[in-house]
Amino acid sequence: MRILIAEDDQVLADGLMRSLRTAGAAVDHVASGTEADAALMTNTEFDLLILDLGLPKMHGLEVLRKLRSRGSSLPVLILTAADSVEQRVQGLDAGADDYMAKPFPLQELEARVRALVRRGAGSTTNTLRHGPLVYDQSGRVATIDGKMVDLSARELGLLEVLLQRSGRLVSKDQLVERLCEWGEEVSNNAIEVYIHRLRKKIEKGPIRIATVRGLGYCMEKIT
Repeated sequence: MRILIAEDDQVLADGLMRSLRTAGAAVDHVASGTEADAALMTNTEFDLLILDLGLPKMHGLEVLRKLRSRGSSLPVLILTAADSVEQRVQGLDAGADDYMAKPFPLQELEARVRALVRRGAGSTTNTLRHGPLVYDQSGRVATIDGKMVDLSARELGLLEVLLQRSGRLVSKDQLVERLCEWGEEVSNNAIEVYIHRLRKKIEKGPIRIATVRGLGYCMEKIT
């Protein structure tokens, strides 16, 4: 899961980043509207935008309007210090998917984040199933035939992306974009190593991660 936080309150942004990283997300942060707009134009692999309305240089609503004008369906969760009906209506009419007024419980924000990312992926449940393999996105636990599989944080991230796109090709570059934050150096060779380790742990019975040489990987559909 890759999340962009656009928030000019550094203390709040730091708290959000710690909480979401603990939950397994890759999180990037910008402190102005212009930075948010630029990040959204150059990176299409974010799963969610957490957007403060009172951003400097470009108001959050303008960031949202520009995002939607480009045809993006990226889920957007608005954060604001003002919880007026008028502001909620403006945000939702501009294309926001959800709305939270500050201050808010982190536990509730995490639940809303999961719901929005799940909805953005076209799913109605936190559970991804692939034959005998079951992955709980909320608890970040994978099981095969009911037995827990010991996976590292990076392996869990890879598994989640591949399961969300089961039957579709995922390139190495896409995996890097989905799993890594800005400034985090992860090479294509490292992705190969992580895939190799993941295969050793989950390729049992009908579960297969296919390699399309020079293009990427695909979690083969089970028929």
